[in-house]
Amino acid sequence: MKFVIPFIIMLAVLVPSSYGDMYKWVDEKGTVHFTDDLSNIPEDYRPEVETRNPTKETSAPETKDKSTFSPPSEAPKPSEPEGAKVELLKKGQVWTTDVLLNGRIRRHLIVDSGASFMLINPEMAKELDIVVNENTPVIPMTTVSGHIFTPLVLLNSVRVGKAEVEDVEAVIYKLPSSGDGLLGNSFLNKYRVTLDSIRGKMTLVSMQGIPSPDRPGGYERDFWVSQFRFYRGFLEMMEKLKKNYEGRETGSARTELNRINITIQYFENRLNEWDQKASFAGVPRNWRE
Repeated sequence: MKFVIPFIIMLAVLVPSSYGDMYKWVDEKGTVHFTDDLSNIPEDYRPEVETRNPTKETSAPETKDKSTFSPPSEAPKPSEPEGAKVELLKKGQVWTTDVLLNGRIRRHLIVDSGASFMLINPEMAKELDIVVNENTPVIPMTTVSGHIFTPLVLLNSVRVGKAEVEDVEAVIYKLPSSGDGLLGNSFLNKYRVTLDSIRGKMTLVSMQGIPSPDRPGGYERDFWVSQFRFYRGFLEMMEKLKKNYEGRETGSARTELNRINITIQYFENRLNEWDQKASFAGVPRNWRE
């Protein structure tokens, strides 16, 4: 072990700064020597000399240490849609907003997220050339004057600001307040709605995003579930109502029963349409039940 330290010291001192050949030789005592001059080695030891060619230092190409200097950046998250911002106008205790119906007429309708459907008055329906007859489906309504059936129609399009929905259901009924109608959930449920009563503004952010395994068709689970529950709820209501009219022999009862059957057929068709959309989008079966 007494030769270890001298060997290390000798190695550190004798390695030259130049890149010439190095010679290694061991004397009779076992001491290891290094030199860059062959004449410094006694002749008796020259046959055993080892020649070494030090590797010339080269500058390695500069690499980036990603773990130290370039931490992996997070994948950019999809930005939330900005949404359509629209002006609100307060009339009494309610908020109204400008609505374009079928790309033809504009009216200020009451924003009512508690209404299942949009509502338009008979005058507006006439302006839109909507025909109501014995084959038009109906929705039962309870008014101060009693129980009535109101026509259920399909609007080609409803536009609020930059937010637009096609094939929007609306009931036809004249409001007691003589208002033009209601902007209800048959339009609003396609959006996340934020009302700013201080600034008098409403923001509509579409429920539809980028399709993914968790968002078939671009919609989340709650949207699909709510759509099927919405139509199934009205279908069940009409089927119960049908039982109340069956067996009645009056002419008015038979007329009402016929309208109820037409409405049941309508909601069955709407459910089938949504089921086809869901199948095409890959919506799980348990989201439709």
